[in-house]
Amino acid sequence: MRYRILVQKDLCISSGKCVGDAGDLFGFDADELAEPLMNPVDVPLERLLRIARACPGEAIAVVDEQGTKMTGV
Repeated sequence: MRYRILVQKDLCISSGKCVGDAGDLFGFDADELAEPLMNPVDVPLERLLRIARACPGEAIAVVDEQGTKMTGV
């Protein structure tokens, strides 16, 4: 199954945790806020949930193809 990664910019504190843990999925935008490098992604849900839960700003959400929120914002 494919999932979309959402980053709520007003909650992102630019800690870099997501980029450090999943540099294949996250980078920084021009304002040094996290952003997904691609969407949707074909990545195991458990990995995405771990990344979202590790975000210190609680800025990351994961939604399925139907738009159902799996976790996060």
